[in-house]
Amino acid sequence: MRRIRFGVAYLLAAVLISVAAFLSGADPVFAVILLVLCVLAILVQQSDEQSGPPTVAPQEPVADRAQEPIFPAILSTLQALDLPVFVIGRDGMLRGQNRSAQKAFGELSPGQHISARWRSPSILDMVRETIATDEPNQIEHSERLPSERVYIVRIAPVPLLEERGDEALFLLSFRDISELRRLDRMRSDFVANASHELRTPLASLRGFIETMQGPARGDPKAQERFLAIMLDQANRMSRLVDDLLSLSRLELKAHLAPDQKVDLVPVIGHVRDSLAPLAKDLEVDIRLHLPEEKAEVLGDRDELVQVFENLIENACKYGQEGGVVDVYVRNPPGGPVEVSVLDFGPGIPAEHVPRLTERFYRVSVADSRSKKGTGLGLAIVKHILTRHRARLIVKSAVGVGTEFTVRF
Repeated sequence: MRRIRFGVAYLLAAVLISVAAFLSGADPVFAVILLVLCVLAILVQQSDEQSGPPTVAPQEPVADRAQEPIFPAILSTLQALDLPVFVIGRDGMLRGQNRSAQKAFGELSPGQHISARWRSPSILDMVRETIATDEPNQIEHSERLPSERVYIVRIAPVPLLEERGDEALFLLSFRDISELRRLDRMRSDFVANASHELRTPLASLRGFIETMQGPARGDPKAQERFLAIMLDQANRMSRLVDDLLSLSRLELKAHLAPDQKVDLVPVIGHVRDSLAPLAKDLEVDIRLHLPEEKAEVLGDRDELVQVFENLIENACKYGQEGGVVDVYVRNPPGGPVEVSVLDFGPGIPAEHVPRLTERFYRVSVADSRSKKGTGLGLAIVKHILTRHRARLIVKSAVGVGTEFTVRF
Protein backbone atom coordinates (compact mmCIF):
# COMPACT_ATOMS: atom_id res chain seq x y z
CA MET A 1 0.00 0.00 0.00
CA ARG A 2 2.85 2.31 0.80
CA ARG A 3 4.40 1.72 -2.67
CA ILE A 4 0.97 2.41 -4.36
CA ARG A 5 0.52 5.71 -2.50
CA PHE A 6 4.01 6.85 -3.46
CA GLY A 7 3.32 5.84 -7.11
CA VAL A 8 0.10 7.91 -7.31
CA ALA A 9 1.87 10.91 -5.79
CA TYR A 10 4.71 10.69 -8.31
CA LEU A 11 2.23 10.40 -11.19
CA LEU A 12 0.30 13.52 -10.07
CA ALA A 13 3.57 15.40 -9.76
CA ALA A 14 4.48 14.47 -13.35
CA VAL A 15 1.07 15.61 -14.63
CA LEU A 16 1.37 18.92 -12.79
CA ILE A 17 4.83 19.52 -14.25
CA SER A 18 3.55 18.88 -17.80
CA VAL A 19 0.50 21.15 -17.33
CA ALA A 20 2.70 23.90 -15.89
CA ALA A 21 5.01 23.67 -18.87
CA PHE A 22 2.04 23.88 -21.28
CA LEU A 23 0.51 26.87 -19.46
CA SER A 24 3.85 28.65 -19.47
CA GLY A 25 3.71 28.68 -23.26
CA ALA A 26 5.69 25.57 -24.12
CA ASP A 27 4.85 23.61 -27.24
CA PRO A 28 2.13 20.95 -26.60
CA VAL A 29 4.33 18.23 -28.06
CA PHE A 30 7.09 19.18 -25.62
CA ALA A 31 4.63 19.02 -22.73
CA VAL A 32 3.56 15.49 -23.77
CA ILE A 33 7.16 14.36 -24.11
CA LEU A 34 7.93 15.76 -20.65
CA LEU A 35 4.96 13.86 -19.21
CA VAL A 36 6.13 10.58 -20.78
CA LEU A 37 9.67 11.06 -19.47
CA CYS A 38 8.37 11.70 -15.98
CA VAL A 39 6.19 8.58 -16.08
CA LEU A 40 9.18 6.47 -17.23
CA ALA A 41 11.34 7.89 -14.43
CA ILE A 42 8.63 6.99 -11.91
CA LEU A 43 8.35 3.43 -13.24
CA VAL A 44 12.15 2.91 -13.08
CA GLN A 45 12.22 4.18 -9.51
CA GLN A 46 9.36 1.87 -8.50
CA SER A 47 11.16 -1.09 -10.07
CA ASP A 48 14.35 -0.33 -8.12
CA GLU A 49 12.40 -0.04 -4.87
CA GLN A 50 10.64 -3.35 -5.45
CA SER A 51 13.89 -5.17 -6.21
CA GLY A 52 15.45 -3.57 -3.17
CA PRO A 53 19.07 -3.85 -2.18
CA PRO A 54 20.89 -7.11 -3.08
CA THR A 55 19.98 -9.73 -0.58
CA VAL A 56 22.77 -11.51 1.23
CA ALA A 57 22.09 -15.08 2.32
CA PRO A 58 22.30 -15.35 6.04
CA GLN A 59 25.52 -17.04 6.94
CA GLU A 60 25.20 -20.03 9.11
CA PRO A 61 27.46 -19.91 12.09
CA VAL A 62 30.66 -21.80 11.32
CA ALA A 63 30.89 -24.84 13.56
CA ASP A 64 33.80 -24.97 15.85
CA ARG A 65 35.86 -27.79 14.37
CA ALA A 66 37.68 -28.24 17.64
CA GLN A 67 34.41 -29.36 19.19
CA GLU A 68 33.46 -31.91 16.49
CA PRO A 69 33.76 -35.58 17.61
CA ILE A 70 37.08 -36.94 16.38
CA PHE A 71 36.49 -40.70 16.89
CA PRO A 72 34.53 -41.23 13.60
CA ALA A 73 37.37 -39.51 11.71
CA ILE A 74 39.95 -41.77 13.36
CA LEU A 75 37.96 -44.93 12.59
CA SER A 76 37.37 -43.82 8.99
CA THR A 77 41.11 -43.26 8.51
CA LEU A 78 41.95 -46.68 9.91
CA GLN A 79 39.72 -48.35 7.30
CA ALA A 80 42.33 -47.49 4.65
CA LEU A 81 45.04 -49.50 6.40
CA ASP A 82 45.77 -53.14 5.55
CA LEU A 83 47.11 -53.58 9.10
CA PRO A 84 44.68 -54.98 11.70
CA VAL A 85 44.02 -52.13 14.15
CA PHE A 86 41.72 -51.94 17.18
CA VAL A 87 40.69 -48.77 19.04
CA ILE A 88 40.36 -49.22 22.79
CA GLY A 89 39.56 -46.89 25.66
CA ARG A 90 41.39 -46.33 28.91
CA ASP A 91 39.15 -48.95 30.50
CA GLY A 92 40.42 -51.62 28.07
CA MET A 93 37.05 -51.79 26.30
CA LEU A 94 36.92 -52.07 22.53
CA ARG A 95 35.66 -48.91 20.77
CA GLY A 96 36.10 -50.03 17.16
CA GLN A 97 38.16 -51.95 14.60
CA ASN A 98 39.02 -51.61 10.92
CA ARG A 99 38.14 -54.05 8.14
CA SER A 100 41.60 -55.68 8.22
CA ALA A 101 41.07 -56.49 11.89
CA GLN A 102 37.66 -58.02 11.15
CA LYS A 103 39.19 -60.18 8.42
CA ALA A 104 42.08 -61.36 10.61
CA PHE A 105 40.34 -61.84 13.96
CA GLY A 106 36.63 -61.74 13.24
CA GLU A 107 34.18 -59.02 14.18
CA LEU A 108 34.31 -58.03 17.85
CA SER A 109 31.49 -56.15 19.53
CA PRO A 110 32.19 -52.58 20.73
CA GLY A 111 32.13 -52.43 24.50
CA GLN A 112 33.76 -55.85 24.81
CA HIS A 113 36.92 -56.05 26.92
CA ILE A 114 40.01 -57.13 25.00
CA SER A 115 40.61 -59.97 27.49
CA ALA A 116 37.55 -61.69 25.99
CA ARG A 117 39.52 -62.17 22.75
CA TRP A 118 43.16 -62.24 23.86
CA ARG A 119 43.93 -64.07 27.06
CA SER A 120 47.67 -63.77 26.63
CA PRO A 121 49.16 -62.34 29.87
CA SER A 122 51.87 -60.57 27.89
CA ILE A 123 49.32 -58.66 25.75
CA LEU A 124 47.16 -57.72 28.75
CA ASP A 125 50.19 -56.60 30.79
CA MET A 126 51.44 -54.50 27.85
CA VAL A 127 48.03 -52.83 27.47
CA ARG A 128 47.78 -52.08 31.20
CA GLU A 129 51.26 -50.59 31.25
CA THR A 130 50.61 -48.30 28.27
CA ILE A 131 47.25 -47.15 29.67
CA ALA A 132 48.95 -46.29 32.96
CA THR A 133 51.98 -44.51 31.46
CA ASP A 134 50.69 -43.27 28.05
CA GLU A 135 53.90 -44.63 26.54
CA PRO A 136 53.91 -46.85 23.37
CA ASN A 137 54.90 -50.49 23.79
CA GLN A 138 55.15 -53.66 21.70
CA ILE A 139 55.69 -57.40 22.09
CA GLU A 140 55.85 -60.53 19.92
CA HIS A 141 52.77 -62.74 20.14
CA SER A 142 52.02 -66.17 18.64
CA GLU A 143 48.68 -67.82 17.90
CA ARG A 144 48.38 -71.50 16.99
CA LEU A 145 44.75 -71.74 15.84
CA PRO A 146 43.48 -72.09 13.17
CA SER A 147 47.10 -72.00 11.97
CA GLU A 148 50.32 -70.80 13.53
CA ARG A 149 50.71 -67.03 13.22
CA VAL A 150 53.29 -64.66 14.71
CA TYR A 151 52.53 -60.96 15.27
CA ILE A 152 54.30 -57.86 16.47
CA VAL A 153 51.61 -56.38 18.72
CA ARG A 154 51.97 -52.65 19.35
CA ILE A 155 49.87 -50.26 21.42
CA ALA A 156 50.16 -46.49 21.41
CA PRO A 157 47.99 -43.61 22.65
CA VAL A 158 46.18 -41.38 20.15
CA PRO A 159 47.53 -37.84 20.63
CA LEU A 160 44.47 -35.64 21.32
CA LEU A 161 44.28 -32.05 22.58
CA GLU A 162 43.62 -32.03 26.30
CA GLU A 163 41.39 -28.96 26.11
CA ARG A 164 38.97 -30.88 23.89
CA GLY A 165 37.94 -33.03 26.80
CA ASP A 166 37.70 -36.14 24.59
CA GLU A 167 38.08 -39.68 25.84
CA ALA A 168 41.63 -41.04 25.79
CA LEU A 169 41.99 -43.61 23.02
CA PHE A 170 44.68 -46.20 22.22
CA LEU A 171 45.48 -48.03 18.98
CA LEU A 172 46.27 -51.75 19.26
CA SER A 173 47.86 -52.99 16.01
CA PHE A 174 48.97 -56.44 14.83
CA ARG A 175 51.77 -56.76 12.26
CA ASP A 176 52.02 -60.27 10.83
CA ILE A 177 55.61 -61.54 10.70
CA SER A 178 54.73 -65.21 10.23
CA GLU A 179 56.36 -65.35 6.80
CA LEU A 180 59.65 -64.01 8.15
CA ARG A 181 59.68 -66.58 10.96
CA ARG A 182 58.81 -69.38 8.54
CA LEU A 183 61.59 -68.36 6.18
CA ASP A 184 64.11 -68.32 9.01
CA ARG A 185 62.97 -71.74 10.24
CA MET A 186 62.81 -73.09 6.69
CA ARG A 187 66.41 -72.09 6.00
CA SER A 188 67.71 -73.66 9.18
CA ASP A 189 65.59 -76.82 8.76
CA PHE A 190 66.58 -77.20 5.13
CA VAL A 191 70.28 -76.94 5.92
CA ALA A 192 70.01 -79.34 8.87
CA ASN A 193 67.85 -81.90 7.07
CA ALA A 194 69.68 -81.75 3.77
CA SER A 195 73.12 -82.01 5.37
CA HIS A 196 71.99 -84.99 7.44
CA GLU A 197 70.15 -86.92 4.74
CA LEU A 198 72.52 -86.17 1.86
CA ARG A 199 75.62 -87.16 3.77
CA THR A 200 75.13 -90.91 3.18
CA PRO A 201 74.46 -90.87 -0.60
CA LEU A 202 77.25 -88.35 -1.14
CA ALA A 203 79.69 -90.54 0.78
CA SER A 204 78.51 -93.52 -1.27
CA LEU A 205 79.02 -91.65 -4.55
CA ARG A 206 82.48 -90.49 -3.52
CA GLY A 207 83.48 -94.04 -2.53
CA PHE A 208 82.34 -95.54 -5.83
CA ILE A 209 84.04 -92.80 -7.84
CA GLU A 210 87.33 -93.38 -6.00
CA THR A 211 87.00 -97.13 -6.55
CA MET A 212 86.36 -96.66 -10.28
CA GLN A 213 89.37 -94.35 -10.52
CA GLY A 214 91.54 -96.86 -8.63
CA PRO A 215 91.11 -100.64 -8.24
CA ALA A 216 88.17 -100.92 -10.69
CA ARG A 217 89.74 -98.78 -13.38
CA GLY A 218 90.06 -101.71 -15.76
CA ASP A 219 87.02 -103.74 -14.65
CA PRO A 220 84.04 -103.02 -16.97
CA LYS A 221 81.64 -105.28 -15.03
CA ALA A 222 82.45 -103.57 -11.71
CA GLN A 223 82.10 -100.16 -13.34
CA GLU A 224 78.68 -101.06 -14.75
CA ARG A 225 77.50 -102.28 -11.36
CA PHE A 226 78.89 -99.23 -9.57
CA LEU A 227 77.34 -96.85 -12.09
CA ALA A 228 73.92 -98.41 -11.49
CA ILE A 229 74.32 -97.89 -7.73
CA MET A 230 75.55 -94.33 -8.26
CA LEU A 231 72.53 -93.55 -10.43
CA ASP A 232 70.24 -94.92 -7.74
CA GLN A 233 71.92 -92.73 -5.09
CA ALA A 234 71.69 -89.66 -7.35
CA ASN A 235 67.98 -90.30 -7.90
CA ARG A 236 67.53 -90.65 -4.15
CA MET A 237 69.16 -87.26 -3.57
CA SER A 238 66.97 -85.74 -6.27
CA ARG A 239 63.81 -87.12 -4.64
CA LEU A 240 64.99 -85.85 -1.28
CA VAL A 241 65.62 -82.33 -2.54
CA ASP A 242 62.26 -82.28 -4.37
CA ASP A 243 60.42 -83.34 -1.19
CA LEU A 244 62.25 -80.76 0.92
CA LEU A 245 61.38 -77.98 -1.53
CA SER A 246 57.77 -79.15 -1.67
CA LEU A 247 57.59 -79.15 2.12
CA SER A 248 59.06 -75.65 2.28
CA ARG A 249 56.53 -74.31 -0.23
CA LEU A 250 53.68 -75.82 1.76
CA GLU A 251 54.92 -74.23 4.98
CA LEU A 252 54.90 -70.79 3.36
CA LYS A 253 51.18 -70.96 2.56
CA ALA A 254 49.99 -73.11 5.46
CA HIS A 255 47.87 -70.22 6.81
CA LEU A 256 46.00 -69.70 3.52
CA ALA A 257 43.00 -71.99 3.51
CA PRO A 258 41.84 -72.94 -0.03
CA ASP A 259 38.41 -71.72 -1.09
CA GLN A 260 37.63 -73.79 -4.20
CA LYS A 261 35.22 -76.72 -4.23
CA VAL A 262 36.77 -80.06 -5.24
CA ASP A 263 34.87 -83.29 -5.84
CA LEU A 264 36.91 -86.11 -4.28
CA VAL A 265 35.26 -88.88 -6.33
CA PRO A 266 37.07 -88.08 -9.63
CA VAL A 267 40.23 -87.19 -7.67
CA ILE A 268 40.42 -90.68 -6.17
CA GLY A 269 39.73 -92.22 -9.59
CA HIS A 270 42.58 -90.20 -11.10
CA VAL A 271 44.96 -91.29 -8.35
CA ARG A 272 44.04 -94.97 -8.83
CA ASP A 273 44.71 -94.68 -12.58
CA SER A 274 48.08 -92.98 -12.06
CA LEU A 275 49.20 -95.67 -9.58
CA ALA A 276 47.94 -98.60 -11.66
CA PRO A 277 51.41 -99.44 -13.11
CA LEU A 278 52.98 -99.47 -9.63
CA ALA A 279 50.15 -101.60 -8.22
CA LYS A 280 50.57 -104.05 -11.10
CA ASP A 281 54.31 -104.38 -10.45
CA LEU A 282 53.66 -104.97 -6.75
CA GLU A 283 50.76 -107.33 -7.50
CA VAL A 284 48.34 -105.23 -5.45
CA ASP A 285 44.69 -104.61 -6.34
CA ILE A 286 43.40 -101.09 -5.58
CA ARG A 287 39.67 -101.30 -4.92
CA LEU A 288 37.57 -98.14 -4.82
CA HIS A 289 34.34 -97.77 -2.82
CA LEU A 290 32.79 -94.53 -4.01
CA PRO A 291 29.40 -92.90 -3.29
CA GLU A 292 26.97 -92.22 -6.10
CA GLU A 293 26.69 -88.53 -5.23
CA LYS A 294 29.46 -85.94 -5.16
CA ALA A 295 31.81 -85.63 -2.21
CA GLU A 296 32.81 -81.95 -2.38
CA VAL A 297 35.24 -80.21 -0.04
CA LEU A 298 37.04 -76.87 -0.06
CA GLY A 299 40.54 -77.58 -1.29
CA ASP A 300 43.34 -77.40 -3.82
CA ARG A 301 42.94 -80.23 -6.31
CA ASP A 302 46.66 -80.72 -7.03
CA GLU A 303 47.51 -80.84 -3.34
CA LEU A 304 44.71 -83.31 -2.60
CA VAL A 305 45.97 -85.51 -5.46
CA GLN A 306 49.40 -85.42 -3.80
CA VAL A 307 47.88 -86.45 -0.44
CA PHE A 308 46.00 -89.46 -1.76
CA GLU A 309 48.80 -90.51 -4.09
CA ASN A 310 51.11 -90.63 -1.09
CA LEU A 311 48.69 -92.55 1.12
CA ILE A 312 47.67 -95.10 -1.54
CA GLU A 313 51.26 -95.54 -2.76
CA ASN A 314 52.42 -96.20 0.82
CA ALA A 315 49.60 -98.69 1.27
CA CYS A 316 50.69 -100.51 -1.90
CA LYS A 317 54.38 -100.55 -0.98
CA TYR A 318 54.23 -101.35 2.73
CA GLY A 319 51.05 -103.42 2.72
CA GLN A 320 51.68 -105.42 -0.43
CA GLU A 321 51.67 -108.66 1.50
CA GLY A 322 47.89 -108.29 1.82
CA GLY A 323 47.54 -107.99 -1.94
CA VAL A 324 44.61 -105.55 -1.65
CA VAL A 325 44.22 -101.84 -0.87
CA ASP A 326 40.70 -100.59 -0.18
CA VAL A 327 39.83 -96.90 -0.61
CA TYR A 328 36.53 -95.66 0.85
CA VAL A 329 34.97 -92.25 0.19
CA ARG A 330 32.16 -91.42 2.62
CA ASN A 331 29.83 -88.42 2.46
CA PRO A 332 27.18 -88.89 5.16
CA PRO A 333 24.34 -86.32 5.28
CA GLY A 334 25.23 -83.64 7.79
CA GLY A 335 28.60 -85.24 8.56
CA PRO A 336 32.19 -84.63 7.47
CA VAL A 337 33.54 -86.05 4.23
CA GLU A 338 36.04 -88.87 4.87
CA VAL A 339 38.49 -90.79 2.72
CA SER A 340 39.96 -93.99 4.19
CA VAL A 341 42.89 -96.01 2.78
CA LEU A 342 43.19 -99.56 4.18
CA ASP A 343 45.89 -102.11 3.62
CA PHE A 344 46.18 -105.64 5.00
CA GLY A 345 49.94 -105.72 5.50
CA PRO A 346 52.07 -106.29 8.58
CA GLY A 347 50.76 -103.19 10.40
CA ILE A 348 52.62 -100.58 12.44
CA PRO A 349 53.56 -101.03 16.11
CA ALA A 350 51.59 -98.69 18.38
CA GLU A 351 54.65 -96.81 19.65
CA HIS A 352 55.47 -95.61 16.14
CA VAL A 353 52.02 -94.33 15.14
CA PRO A 354 52.16 -90.88 16.88
CA ARG A 355 55.47 -90.06 15.14
CA LEU A 356 54.63 -91.09 11.58
CA THR A 357 54.20 -87.52 10.31
CA GLU A 358 57.55 -86.30 11.66
CA ARG A 359 60.20 -85.42 9.11
CA PHE A 360 62.50 -88.31 8.22
CA TYR A 361 60.85 -90.58 10.78
CA ARG A 362 60.83 -94.17 9.57
CA VAL A 363 59.48 -97.28 11.23
CA SER A 364 62.19 -99.26 9.41
CA VAL A 365 65.01 -97.26 7.81
CA ALA A 366 66.18 -100.17 5.65
CA ASP A 367 62.65 -100.97 4.49
CA SER A 368 61.95 -97.33 3.66
CA ARG A 369 65.14 -96.90 1.64
CA SER A 370 64.65 -100.17 -0.19
CA LYS A 371 61.24 -98.85 -1.32
CA LYS A 372 62.80 -95.48 -2.36
CA GLY A 373 61.19 -93.51 0.44
CA THR A 374 62.55 -90.19 1.66
CA GLY A 375 60.86 -90.10 5.07
CA LEU A 376 59.05 -86.88 4.10
CA GLY A 377 55.86 -88.19 2.47
CA LEU A 378 53.62 -88.18 5.53
CA ALA A 379 55.11 -84.87 6.70
CA ILE A 380 53.98 -83.37 3.38
CA VAL A 381 50.54 -84.97 3.84
CA LYS A 382 50.27 -83.44 7.31
CA HIS A 383 51.13 -79.94 6.06
CA ILE A 384 48.66 -80.12 3.19
CA LEU A 385 45.86 -81.31 5.47
CA THR A 386 46.69 -78.59 8.01
CA ARG A 387 46.22 -76.00 5.26
CA HIS A 388 42.91 -77.66 4.32
CA ARG A 389 41.81 -77.65 7.99
CA ALA A 390 41.49 -81.44 7.79
CA ARG A 391 42.63 -84.25 10.12
CA LEU A 392 44.69 -87.37 9.53
CA ILE A 393 43.60 -90.33 11.67
CA VAL A 394 45.83 -93.43 11.79
CA LYS A 395 44.74 -96.83 13.09
CA SER A 396 46.99 -99.85 12.88
CA ALA A 397 47.34 -103.29 14.37
CA VAL A 398 50.36 -105.56 13.94
CA GLY A 399 49.50 -108.48 11.68
CA VAL A 400 46.14 -106.99 10.70
CA GLY A 401 46.86 -103.88 8.65
CA THR A 402 46.74 -100.09 8.70
CA GLU A 403 44.02 -97.54 8.03
CA PHE A 404 44.70 -93.88 7.18
CA THR A 405 41.59 -91.68 7.29
CA VAL A 406 41.41 -88.08 6.08
CA ARG A 407 38.50 -86.24 7.68
CA PHE A 408 37.47 -82.85 6.26
